[in-house]
Amino acid sequence: MNPVITALLVLLPLALIMGCAAYLAKRSATGMPVKRTLALNLSCFLVVLLIAGCFAFAVSAEDAATTTAVMTAAEKAASNESMGLGLLAAALVTGLAGIGGGLSVAAGAPAAIAAASEDPKSFGKSLIFVALGESIALYGVVISILILNKLV
Repeated sequence: MNPVITALLVLLPLALIMGCAAYLAKRSATGMPVKRTLALNLSCFLVVLLIAGCFAFAVSAEDAATTTAVMTAAEKAASNESMGLGLLAAALVTGLAGIGGGLSVAAGAPAAIAAASEDPKSFGKSLIFVALGESIALYGVVISILILNKLV
């Protein structure tokens, strides 16, 4: 990998984050509004994320252009890294979908129980909302299985 790209990949996001933090520290002493501070933080984060993504794609394209038919030990290690990232992605999909499904069921189930206790005819309608919340977790598991099938 090109050392200039590596240095930019590390130093540029750090410089942007430090500059934004220094600007916010200076402005917070003068009483900058909270919403404006949050908007500035989010915009700086998105810019850093975009720049890091561009560098990552550039490095990935450079690596793809220099590959040969015979894999060395270092290339096999890089292949194992991508497998590790795939496993991490599958874990994140399952975990975050489970958390989202749990939050939606935690909000929907007590309301469904309360509605069913007041009017037993509303049980079927309220059960649909609980099932929709649970389906979020099932979608996460399906996507995780698809990711794992791609890795093997």
